[in-house]
Amino acid sequence: MTDLLTYLKERPYPGRGILLGATPGGKAVCAYFIMGRSENSRNRVFEKTDDGIRTRAWDESKMTDPSLIIYHPVRRMADGTLIVTNGDQTDTVRDFLAQDKGWLEALCSRTFEPDEPNWTPRVSGLMQPCGSHLLSILRAQGGNPDCCERFFYTYDAATPGVGHFISTYEGFGSPLPSYHGEPVTAQVPDLDARALAQAVWDALDEDNRVSLYVCVDGDEVIINKHGGEDETK
Repeated sequence: MTDLLTYLKERPYPGRGILLGATPGGKAVCAYFIMGRSENSRNRVFEKTDDGIRTRAWDESKMTDPSLIIYHPVRRMADGTLIVTNGDQTDTVRDFLAQDKGWLEALCSRTFEPDEPNWTPRVSGLMQPCGSHLLSILRAQGGNPDCCERFFYTYDAATPGVGHFISTYEGFGSPLPSYHGEPVTAQVPDLDARALAQAVWDALDEDNRVSLYVCVDGDEVIINKHGGEDETK
């Protein structure tokens, strides 16, 4: 099993990442972070909403293109289902579920992001109140925008101390190399929300990290490069 913090420290640019799982004590864990290279990408913060979080520009005067970077990464449905993604497919999944349609059907209606030449993958996660969770990645096959590969991973139950992590990129490159392989099976530290958030934040590359959201058993923490830490319950 992979040590999550070491894994992140060894990768200066995983892009956007999702972790779903449970603490050693069996508490549900969700984490989502964004990173950025351009001024436009770095000019963002997470802020709390009634049903999750959204991204917004830290300095509106510097926002040049809101497409693909302004969205709701996390939404919680009335039954407690948590949806977390790296784009506006959060709303696609929510809307399909609200219509009694499925997660797979929702994501089969979407493809990777239209940001040529990177064709950034869409990564998505869903966690049920019982701890079972799903992950998905939609990516251009071998960088070919004419073919979208869709991968879906199902975890029937939460295993104490175990999480599953997926991100958009493998690292730096031109174009940026898409994440490949199954989600990483990662060891989740026995920490509360604030301590876990700080540990993950410290593991992310200082120059490229932008914002982080962590939820442990309903306790939520947001850390932004611009604006510091915001803890809510």
